[in-house]
Amino acid sequence: MPTTDGTTAQPDLPGEPAEARLPWTRPERSPRRRLLTLLTGLTVGVLVVDQLTKVWAVATLAPGERTALLGDLFGLQLVRNPGAALSIATGMTWVLTLVAVAVVVVIVRASRRIGSTGWAVALGLLLGGALGNLVDRMVREPGPARGHVIDFLAYGELFVGNVADIAIVAAALLVVLLSARGVHLDGSRDGDPDGPADAGGPTDADGPTDADGPADTDGPVDAPVVDAPDGAPVAADDAVRRDGGAA
Repeated sequence: MPTTDGTTAQPDLPGEPAEARLPWTRPERSPRRRLLTLLTGLTVGVLVVDQLTKVWAVATLAPGERTALLGDLFGLQLVRNPGAALSIATGMTWVLTLVAVAVVVVIVRASRRIGSTGWAVALGLLLGGALGNLVDRMVREPGPARGHVIDFLAYGELFVGNVADIAIVAAALLVVLLSARGVHLDGSRDGDPDGPADAGGPTDADGPTDADGPADTDGPVDAPVVDAPDGAPVAADDAVRRDGGAA
């Protein structure tokens, strides 16, 4: 249609709303894209915090010395861990590196089916923690795929961990909770019906009525037609009223 500035407006494309072409409007992101954004943000956040705290620990803490924060319950102690949690498999660092790579690949592939906020949080924490420790194994001494993980959070006499370990444990607890509640990765829940609740479906009130059913007695009933004395056909009730009036 013509515009006020003398130019000719472009014709509307079929099926395209006018507001969709406005320069200040943006299409809404799909729920899956929002969940992937949440997962990615948590992954990056955990990875950055984990690496920054490790850099601080290496620069500040002396190896083997413990700094008490909550008495004997919690403190800071710098440890270079060649193995897994609780110093398991200390002589198999390269195997743990391969396991970490496999975990990262599995999480990335699983994230394509994400449909639950809880699972997005869990996978974001797990991926961030796995990447945090994987970076240590790839870039720290004694060499790639054999690097020692920096641990500095001492939990009593139990073990020494880091921020990545906290994220991994939190993710594991969240996965257990989601599984116990029957929430699946794609957002579905145990007990959700696979099809309509009523297999027969609702009846159609507007459909045809049964020919054998009772007749509708509430509607008007046409009166029989009788012949008037002058030969013109009239309804029976009109004839009754005429005969009554004549009487």
